[in-house]
Amino acid sequence: MSKTADVLRANKAAGKGSLIGYFPAGYPNLEDSIEASIAMCQNGVDVLELGVPYSDPVMDGIVIQEATMAALEGGFKLKQTFDAVKAITSVVDTPVLVMTYWNPVLSYGVEKFAHDLAEAGGAGLITPDLIPDEAREWLEQSDKYSLDRVFLAAPTSSEDRMKTACDLSRGFVYAVSTMGITGARTEVDANAKKVVANVRKASDTQNTAVGIGISTADQVLEVNQYSEGAIVGSAFVRAYQQGGIQALKDKVRELSAGLKK
Repeated sequence: MSKTADVLRANKAAGKGSLIGYFPAGYPNLEDSIEASIAMCQNGVDVLELGVPYSDPVMDGIVIQEATMAALEGGFKLKQTFDAVKAITSVVDTPVLVMTYWNPVLSYGVEKFAHDLAEAGGAGLITPDLIPDEAREWLEQSDKYSLDRVFLAAPTSSEDRMKTACDLSRGFVYAVSTMGITGARTEVDANAKKVVANVRKASDTQNTAVGIGISTADQVLEVNQYSEGAIVGSAFVRAYQQGGIQALKDKVRELSAGLKK
């Protein structure tokens, strides 16, 4: 069972697309990041991706890097991730996936992390630097605690690696639209369609959502034509940086408006 998968499939069946929105925990502080996350869920985000601030964010673009560094400098602690998840899920029913690099999970303890995430009401993890081949302990614990596990599929993924990602992901497969770091782009890389097509080839039942570079309502609509969802991060963080909670709400409404028609 996967609450995330249920939401994506229900929207697809109803002829609507899905918007997956990222926001970093602890930015600009814990309380404000909780408020921002709840606001995103209440204004059009179908699945929330709550980022764990990390000192070496190899996949993140400059906008998200600046936000997560500010969170760390402000004293954010890993255990506060669970406080944030619990606070968010006590208010909204939106699935909350935690996006984290693998080292913090290892440092915390894989089983303890899975247990605490499940206890807080979290849906699961997106792990950008963990490949399924090296995820044995996480596979075991995510099964034990019924958590989603979202692995990445890239334009360079081999046929075997794609099949493994599809077989072992739960919730959806994260289709990386382009090689590089996150950040808004004027066009979504054509490779996105290729990656999604490869996911379809590897599995006729697995969901896929497209991320990296999506920043406009047209792009959100575009990728929802051939996938189960669009993942947006930098555009939301930038909106918050420039105009606070109201600007963030407006951006979520703007990017989700076309999906609900």
